[in-house]
Amino acid sequence: MAEAASNKKAMEIPTKLNTSIDCKQGAVRAVRFNVDGSYALTCGSDKTIKLWNPHSSTLIKTYSGHGYEVLDVQSSCDNGQLCSGGLDKAVILWDVASGKTVRKFRGDQGHLSSINCVRFNEESTLVLSGSVDGSVRIWDCKSHKKEPVQILDEAKDSVTSLVVSDHEILTGSADGKTRRYDIRMGQMHSDHIGHSVTCVSFTRDGQCTLVSSLDNTIRLMDKTSGELLNEFSGHTNKTYKIDSCLSCSDTHVISGSEDGKVYIWDLVEAKVEHKLEHGKMTVHSLSYHPTDSCLLTACGNKMWVWKSNYASIA
Repeated sequence: MAEAASNKKAMEIPTKLNTSIDCKQGAVRAVRFNVDGSYALTCGSDKTIKLWNPHSSTLIKTYSGHGYEVLDVQSSCDNGQLCSGGLDKAVILWDVASGKTVRKFRGDQGHLSSINCVRFNEESTLVLSGSVDGSVRIWDCKSHKKEPVQILDEAKDSVTSLVVSDHEILTGSADGKTRRYDIRMGQMHSDHIGHSVTCVSFTRDGQCTLVSSLDNTIRLMDKTSGELLNEFSGHTNKTYKIDSCLSCSDTHVISGSEDGKVYIWDLVEAKVEHKLEHGKMTVHSLSYHPTDSCLLTACGNKMWVWKSNYASIA
């Protein structure tokens, strides 16, 4: 039984390099699966966003409209729209099919500095953006108002990462804290990490948070109590904003690293099980398929597609 369980876990881990794609965008700043994992988005230092079928290495569309580097992008729940943000301080809402800009949120009520992260809410009626100016701004996709519907400005330094659930917003900041906003209760809970936070995420069951910080450590924490449940180390993360995430089944923790590898830990034992080699450049962005054993990573000018031998997608 134990051997069968071990083999099942091994099947879930995407350690086989399927392909690497030169995105021709300069440096690829972020890579993201869409909501069902059929497509991928990359944003680059050349001011563009590209939509791909990563499973066939096919470029589908290019989106141009930002004035400087694009740092983050996400697709809506129905795949009809994209939101993006970057060094030009603008949040842009795109129509996927036409490639045209639907809305551009910036100006007097916009961010005062670069935008690190963008997310839709679950219904994709709102866009949330986190910035170097220390704020999260919430924008209404349906309204024609230019000002945000809400500003969360509790952070004392850059907001580096954010994630949204059905009733909560989780943010990470360079001030060394995570903040969880309970929208239903109108409450904010903060946890002191002690080092600049570079990435935050919820576990799939919504009970825990995964927090990366600039002390070469990833922490698994109880969402409600803030109790430290586990720590993951071995990778290098002292300087750059680097993504981490959980596998689609919550069995493994995955992170980029400044030593040119992706590290994969067992969630319970916190042992490094695999290292995915990318060369010498920092692996700063990654995205795990929502339902299958497939991983996207970004390093240099390339998107890398990793699968297990048992992945159900071709």
